[in-house]
Amino acid sequence: MPSFVTPQQITLNYQTFGDPKHPALLFSNSLGTNLSMWQAQIEFFQKDFFVIAYDTRGHGASSTATQPFGCAELAQDVIDLLDHLQVQAAYFCGISMGGITGQWLACYFPDRFKKVVICNTAAKIGQAQAWQERAALVRAQGLQPIAATAASRWFTENFVKNHPDVVQALSENLAAGSAEGYAQCCEALAHTDLREEIAKIQIPVLVIAGSADPVTTVADGQFMQQQIHGATLAEITASHISNIEQPERFNECLKGFIV
Repeated sequence: MPSFVTPQQITLNYQTFGDPKHPALLFSNSLGTNLSMWQAQIEFFQKDFFVIAYDTRGHGASSTATQPFGCAELAQDVIDLLDHLQVQAAYFCGISMGGITGQWLACYFPDRFKKVVICNTAAKIGQAQAWQERAALVRAQGLQPIAATAASRWFTENFVKNHPDVVQALSENLAAGSAEGYAQCCEALAHTDLREEIAKIQIPVLVIAGSADPVTTVADGQFMQQQIHGATLAEITASHISNIEQPERFNECLKGFIV
């Protein structure tokens, strides 16, 4: 897979699909996953879009940081990737942590995005203390304890029962990831609160929420819709990783918004 070193000295791993002459559509992964989580979207959109998927720093084949960072740095990685690929303006779709990144981009880099889709996310995800405790846990014990319970947060009980191979592959990917990279992103999320800032967003935004999501709820989605001028909300019958649990419905919502 191609990669490049950003001005922040992060080696960012990415893949592109489709014709570079087509409109660019960039996907940003959730905490504990990598760009492979977007496979169903890549297959669906690559015919009509120049699809870009990347591993968030500390995830997949992207490097970890040498110093603490926040949402601003996660967002800057995206801008650096667009610059590297010589893409002036793109459509953006991010889920969970990637959705936080998308909110920051919509606030501070509106000229680089045609439309932004933020999925299974919130303007403030969880509580700072819980994120700090999780960061300390994975540094002490690795990612196996988190991976062992991830499925119950990511998917509905029915999906876990009926798609064991999908769930196992994602859990194994999480367990095999960088504990330090995961911990650093937990700390970034601990300090991120965009509840006031998102009111300044002026570009078109779609919020996708999972009706059974225990992590970032429909109420979180409704709050973002209300705060962001002109934003629309789509609800999917899924838990936290809705693009994998309900790929056809997810793709339908995304296509309907950006086409």
